[in-house]
Amino acid sequence: MPTPAVPPEPVTPDPPRAEPNPLLTQSWLDLAFLHWTVDPADVAPLLPSGTVPDLFEGRAYAGLVAFRMHRIGWFRLPGLPYLGTFPETNVRLYSVDERGRRGVVFRSLDASRLLPVLVGRAAFNLPYVWARMSVARDGDTLTYASRRRWPGPRGAYSRIGLRVGEPIAEPSALEHFLTARWGMHSTVLGRPLFLPNTHPRWPLHRAELVEYGEDLMAAGGLPAPAGAPASVLYSPGVPVRFGRPARAEAPPGS
Repeated sequence: MPTPAVPPEPVTPDPPRAEPNPLLTQSWLDLAFLHWTVDPADVAPLLPSGTVPDLFEGRAYAGLVAFRMHRIGWFRLPGLPYLGTFPETNVRLYSVDERGRRGVVFRSLDASRLLPVLVGRAAFNLPYVWARMSVARDGDTLTYASRRRWPGPRGAYSRIGLRVGEPIAEPSALEHFLTARWGMHSTVLGRPLFLPNTHPRWPLHRAELVEYGEDLMAAGGLPAPAGAPASVLYSPGVPVRFGRPARAEAPPGS
């Protein structure tokens, strides 16, 4: 298994860098984090050039994350109340590049607004997919539902029922590893790209999975989960700022 050219940055619950002049602003609300362990050998071929699987105690993880996107905005302009607000569910992996920057790699991002799907695909080469989606709350239980429209595979779906538990006063090292990710790795026009982000420390809660069915993981090229998730978390959410894209260059001195 390849290793980064320099040691990975430390996992930190607070952002390691500021983004005073954001390219994008948005909020992520009512997040359900589901994670399974996966074989690093299954992850490596799915990552962009210049990155390798980011491992925790020798294990790779794949995440299914459902939430409400709220008010996407460009630069310092106010976020859009309709076009910038919608449910989203993504399948994601964890990566580290040749400069040691840890990040997220998205295998799919299902969203219920067509225009953001088209912009995300065109501007950032992200695998956004248009889907019919909903997020409903009944007391302390949230239900996230999604069924894919375009470009497919049509009908790919997820349905997650989550009962929210107590706040986590001190998240574990694994819980920080799975949630405190301060950038995204992608490839645009054949070149590796790192898109940094910053937000306040995650407020995390214990959560119980009360309903689960999906085939988005398999549609994203991963083995279908064979058992219960290794980690189930909930967060009420955070405001997020994305910085300007940076090329994933070779490390200094290489």
